Amino acid sequence: MVQGLSILTNVGAMTALEQLNSTNKRLQTTQLRITTGLKVNGPKEDAATFQIAQRLRGDIAGTKAVKTALANGEATANVAISAGKAIANLLIEMKAKVVQANQAGLDSASRTALNSDFTALRDQISTIVATAEFNSVNLIASGATTTSVLSTVEGSIISVSAQSMDTSTLGIASVDLTTSAGAATALTSIDSAITSVSDKLASLGSTANRIEVQTEFTTSLIDILTAGLGNLVDADMAEEAASLTALQVQQQLGVQSLSIANASPGIILSLFQG
Repeated sequence: MVQGLSILTNVGAMTALEQLNSTNKRLQTTQLRITTGLKVNGPKEDAATFQIAQRLRGDIAGTKAVKTALANGEATANVAISAGKAIANLLIEMKAKVVQANQAGLDSASRTALNSDFTALRDQISTIVATAEFNSVNLIASGATTTSVLSTVEGSIISVSAQSMDTSTLGIASVDLTTSAGAATALTSIDSAITSVSDKLASLGSTANRIEVQTEFTTSLIDILTAGLGNLVDADMAEEAASLTALQVQQQLGVQSLSIANASPGIILSLFQG
């Protein structure tokens, strides 16, 4: 049916306006996607995808928190390992002093000097133990307790056992090289201390390695989750750029069409002119 000329109802203008509004709406959506880099910016655009994306964002946030906890745990263990290695090296130096003190016929002055060196090395162990702390956790101090490291978002933990390496625990706090008997006893004590520290370092190393492996897995998991989220919600910028250009052209044509449609009622005036 052909629509007649009317000054009250302009169907052409209504149609042109409807198309222009539709184009403007799509243009706004495209501009938003380009601005945010996301093709799904809210539940109105794609409710199901938005729901999945939000769940993934939560998983990523939780996994990142686990990664932070693992990093703190690894640092705590590494500080203890570094301190333990320094103590192990000092014990080796101390053994050298003990062996020298066990020489037959050693004079009193030499024993005193060796004992002073031994004491200085022992005091250095105490200093290392006191400062081997990370985030208020010291795994090698006297009375140290096991610390727990969060390893999964479900709440699983990796226990890092305390490995006390203070001089009392190692049995060398009262060693004295000023006498032949003391030097003989010291040799047994220092050998026991060296073995003990080696065992404790092995335990710390094993746990630190476990934390490191879990950290690597957690990092990979974050990458996988992030990639999955991107596949769901990231906008294809090349596609959106092409769409933007096309919609801008459609917008201009729509404005022109509306202008032409709005001019149609003016034709009615020519019907009443002389």
